[in-house]
Amino acid sequence: MWDDIEFFSEHEFACKCGCGNAPMDLGFLKVLDKIRRDFAKPLKVSSGYRCSEHPIEARKKKPGAHSTGLACDLLVHGQEALEVLRLALSHPQIQGVGIQQKGKRSQRFVHLDAVDQSSHLGGHLARPNIWSY
Repeated sequence: MWDDIEFFSEHEFACKCGCGNAPMDLGFLKVLDKIRRDFAKPLKVSSGYRCSEHPIEARKKKPGAHSTGLACDLLVHGQEALEVLRLALSHPQIQGVGIQQKGKRSQRFVHLDAVDQSSHLGGHLARPNIWSY
């Protein structure tokens, strides 16, 4: 699967709880690849897959988008965040967008996901949706 992805690696999406799992959705990764190609600059993944043991997921009552392999957070800020957002919204598969542009530059990101209402999360994750942190 990862051989089909040009700009990202499995390591970038691996769960940071220590398990290292990265069962990402190939269709979602292909959309991210297109966004990255059009962006024409490297994009750093700050959070990809999260298993149920990941500290953020473990605190939730219900699984979040990252637990599906259909979500990631990209470290971008300012004009670059705006450009990633513009590119992401040109792909109808992107159904969830979260924006964190407060605080230190190194902690600013754009969350993208392809969770939709027909998924098992559709009942508690309203999609399409956009939010800020």
